[in-house]
Amino acid sequence: MGFGDCNGHETELQQTINGGLKSGYRGWYVDIGPAVGTADKIWTISLNHESTRTPVVLLHGLGAGVALWCLNLDALAATRPVYAIDILGFGRSSRPKFSSDALVAERQLVDSVEEWRREMQLDKIILLGHSLGGFLASSYAIQYPDRVKHLILADPWGFPEKPADIVQRFNIPLWVRAIAFVIQPFNPLWPVRVAGPFGQWVIEKTRPDIIKKFSAFVSDTNVIPQYLHQCNSQNPTGEAAFHAMSVSFGWAKHPMVNRIGALRKDVPITLLYGSRSWVDNASGELIREKRPDSDINIQVITGAGHHVYADKPETFNQYVIEACKSADSGETRKKLLKEIKSSSPPPNDVEGETSNTESEENIAATTDLNTTAPSHANQTHSS
Repeated sequence: MGFGDCNGHETELQQTINGGLKSGYRGWYVDIGPAVGTADKIWTISLNHESTRTPVVLLHGLGAGVALWCLNLDALAATRPVYAIDILGFGRSSRPKFSSDALVAERQLVDSVEEWRREMQLDKIILLGHSLGGFLASSYAIQYPDRVKHLILADPWGFPEKPADIVQRFNIPLWVRAIAFVIQPFNPLWPVRVAGPFGQWVIEKTRPDIIKKFSAFVSDTNVIPQYLHQCNSQNPTGEAAFHAMSVSFGWAKHPMVNRIGALRKDVPITLLYGSRSWVDNASGELIREKRPDSDINIQVITGAGHHVYADKPETFNQYVIEACKSADSGETRKKLLKEIKSSSPPPNDVEGETSNTESEENIAATTDLNTTAPSHANQTHSS
């Protein structure tokens, strides 16, 4: 099953989910050429594209799609352009065959995002990724730091190393280990496809929590499981790429915590964790240790699980908005300083130098007063 199959029903479901949005949005395919396959296309939705501010680009997690950002889109699009894409191999995007080598598959996915950015002619972006999307967003920022003004990671997968004593630490029974060994060759979401037409029922029975998260936004309780079933009943090439990059589902073969130090130090990072998530938020402090000269903001949102963007959307949205404002103020400061320096007297003019210094201080004061920047302490937000 290739590109375009089952997309009709998936389109209707996405339109139903996004029908509750107050902001107008546009959805279309962006042709990125032979990025991995022969003619790859990435499904894209955009809101407030008329704004001149730096756009925020959203990358979803494993098995998800653009429609699951429905609780966040209106808030984020209130002040800037927002783009959400179905990552190549997922959702309504093309499903080319990826490499079985972990690093090659990762690079293919990252480069597909870059090809999309080029085709969209976006100079700089604020990149937000959830779970697998956070892993790919980090890898993208390392490879293309000139394009990322701020990196926002929502409960990112693939950062810590797999513990050597995991069996002893969690006291995993022998029978569970035996089942895990048997299903290891399969992709993570294989039961949905094996169930065939009953795949939606499998989702409803195994993940009722996900349906509940969107109940206030989507009145029909069948729509979310139907959408997830359509996202994951097709040829699972993106899932296969994830399988190639992962170890026992929960860890990456090449943990990002060992590589994040290669990210250029002037790229700020905001990390948003759920206090009830299975993702280990201790990685946030490890990132801070590896990037002592960088801007790192770590927030643990009380009451949120792995789907932090849907569990506590208002709190999540506020932190993202603050990170975006921080990116805006940083860019404004750079432009103003550049203008002052270009019009200032020669360096040997002492009075000119003093005046220029005072002007820089005034700019700092002005941007601090006019911009609400996030706190950079490690905090836990109670909701």
